[in-house]
Amino acid sequence: MSHSFVVPAEPVEVEEIIKRSRFLTVIERVQNGAEARALQARLKAVHPEASHHCLAFVAGPPGCTRDIGASDDGEPAGSAGRPMLNVLLGCEVGQLAAVCVRYYGGTKLGVGGLVRAYAGGVKLALESLKSIPFVPMVSVEVRGDYGDLPLVEYLVAQHRGEVLAQHFDAGVRLELALPQSALSAFEGDLRQRSAGRLEVDKPSQG
Repeated sequence: MSHSFVVPAEPVEVEEIIKRSRFLTVIERVQNGAEARALQARLKAVHPEASHHCLAFVAGPPGCTRDIGASDDGEPAGSAGRPMLNVLLGCEVGQLAAVCVRYYGGTKLGVGGLVRAYAGGVKLALESLKSIPFVPMVSVEVRGDYGDLPLVEYLVAQHRGEVLAQHFDAGVRLELALPQSALSAFEGDLRQRSAGRLEVDKPSQG
């Protein structure tokens, strides 16, 4: 499977008023369905007065249906989540979720009007979405002494990775995410700069 695709660089938010109903559409990068549903829950907490918080997500590469989902959140079946999802599946961006928050304005739009409103909100948000190339990442751990921390952090930054977590007990254990393509170079640099003392542990993938 080709890994050459783009993902959202940063969240985007757009707003429309349609027949006095306010539609707020947010698109963010997600890597699985749980992250998409967490975005929906977050927006429900931010907009508790809104009547609906409809969701659609494509957590894999563009157009891939392996990890997708949609929720009408109380709107008539098929009038919100599915039209939003169809727009996401048709765009050239992967790993993204859209939540459309609706404040009901007192005028019913009908199923056709809802389909146009929800799909249109996602299309509008996609127009202003900035994207970046997808970089496959791998998770690894490095264990060492407290004094090793600056070296490991420096090398992680050099190889465009990130430190996900730090655990301190007798020594230090760092959870790292590194680009797959940079892993062997990172391992080599780590071994060389620590005179063979520091090694990369690859957690079992499961």
